[in-house]
Amino acid sequence: QVQLVESGGGLVQTGESLRLSCVTSGGSFGKYAFGWFRQALGKEREFVAAISRSGVVTEYTDSVLGRFTISRHNAKNTTYLQMNNLKPDDTAIYSCAATTRSYVGKPSQEYDYWGQGIQVTVSS
Repeated sequence: QVQLVESGGGLVQTGESLRLSCVTSGGSFGKYAFGWFRQALGKEREFVAAISRSGVVTEYTDSVLGRFTISRHNAKNTTYLQMNNLKPDDTAIYSCAATTRSYVGKPSQEYDYWGQGIQVTVSS
């Protein structure tokens, strides 16, 4: 059974950074592509970033472009989301997701596995 566990969330001030980690267990990490999504209170879940199985292709939503970086470390079975220059609008529960396809990108319904999510709060 594939499990995804996020860590690294917390409370920060505007302009600060956080790095989210998503550890995958129960499967072959190198076979998955990954995405990060977030859901703010009272809003729908939205796509944040995605990375292909090979790690070559990445994609970001416009609001985080230039501030967030998605990466993967196959030897550690871990996907990362480096978040710099955080803003109050980034406050949300962040979840990682995995797909057995080589790359999916934005469509959340195409992901096969999801983590529980982790809170990120940015104070002004």
